[in-house]
Amino acid sequence: MTEFSLALNDDQLQIKDWIHQFAVDTIRPAAHEWDEKEEFPWPIVQEAAKIGLYGLDFIMNAMADPTGLTIVVAIEEMFWGDAGIGMAIMGSGLAAAGIAGNGTPEQMMEWVPQCYGTADDVKVGAFCVSEPDAGSDVSNLRTRAVYDEVLNGTKAWITNGGIANVHVVVAAVDPELKGRGQASFVVPPNTKGLSQGQKYMKHGIRASHTAEVVLEDVRIPGRCLLGGKEKLDAKLARYREGTSSGKQPAMATFEATRPAVGAQALGVARAAYEYALDYAKERKAFGKPIIMHQAIAFKLANMITQIDAARLLIWRASWLAKNGGYKNAEGSQSKYFASEMSVKVTEDAIQILGGYGYTREYPVERWHRDAKIHTIFEGTSEIQQLVIARAISGLRVE
Repeated sequence: MTEFSLALNDDQLQIKDWIHQFAVDTIRPAAHEWDEKEEFPWPIVQEAAKIGLYGLDFIMNAMADPTGLTIVVAIEEMFWGDAGIGMAIMGSGLAAAGIAGNGTPEQMMEWVPQCYGTADDVKVGAFCVSEPDAGSDVSNLRTRAVYDEVLNGTKAWITNGGIANVHVVVAAVDPELKGRGQASFVVPPNTKGLSQGQKYMKHGIRASHTAEVVLEDVRIPGRCLLGGKEKLDAKLARYREGTSSGKQPAMATFEATRPAVGAQALGVARAAYEYALDYAKERKAFGKPIIMHQAIAFKLANMITQIDAARLLIWRASWLAKNGGYKNAEGSQSKYFASEMSVKVTEDAIQILGGYGYTREYPVERWHRDAKIHTIFEGTSEIQQLVIARAISGLRVE
């Protein structure tokens, strides 16, 4: 077992500095433009691919880190640059995680690279779980799959939905089993019957493409059932007999990525704190910099304390995920705390800037809009509280 340490190694420090510089040079200067356009920032993602930041090799190397810290350190720096662009760069990772978590080694080798493409031909992936009537309640998906691999249904709030090269779709194969009767499927590029529905016009992370995915008699090859038919049949048989308590495919993916989502929120919060701190040192009121007033100084003190506490929870969860697993829903703890913290810290940053903070001329209002989504997607704050409550009590709290 790898020993827990708060000290990043040389490789992690180099990656941190490398991504931070990319954020300074490329992401931040473009952030306002793509937020206003509300379009997928293909040129920025292509630049990330050229330097090796967007692609299978980077994700594989980061995820192979035995400490679990490389990926969350990288994400914090990326989202410090901008959350919308950061999500455009990292969004394919959820599809890759869905394949890696549910597929065979052969399926991983075939489909994960197609979620990214190459530096010369960039592609994206999409992980399709949520539906118009099934957000937090993923056990009641209406999208159906039958054994000759025909998919029908509508997915909602899908990152990269409709523009992805590869869509990973979670669908019900045995509705009576609810969440345990679900399976994950890969929909290959250019498959007939898959189309983009409405594109959502969002409050924040506007540079990230979010849309409905419509599935109408989508026929896919048998090899696209992740894990394979034999494994699925055996799993369903155990569930019907009541001899298995395995996780839903969607929940297994979300549990694995919760510290990463916390790191996203952390990066946004840190950006807002640093900007507010610099502003407070320069802005004068009543004859002195406003940081000399306790009302502002104490607010900043609270902000950095909450940020550092969130990072510790995220690092602990990331380390545990690689070294022994969660005991008391530490992944949910990190995501819940960091998400709520980010909303509060970015709000306080607006307050410190006053009227300027409320205008789009300054970035703190964008960071506040970007922060809010982290309390909603990949498990709302309320769902995280439920997961934590069940873990600490050993009871099925409803």
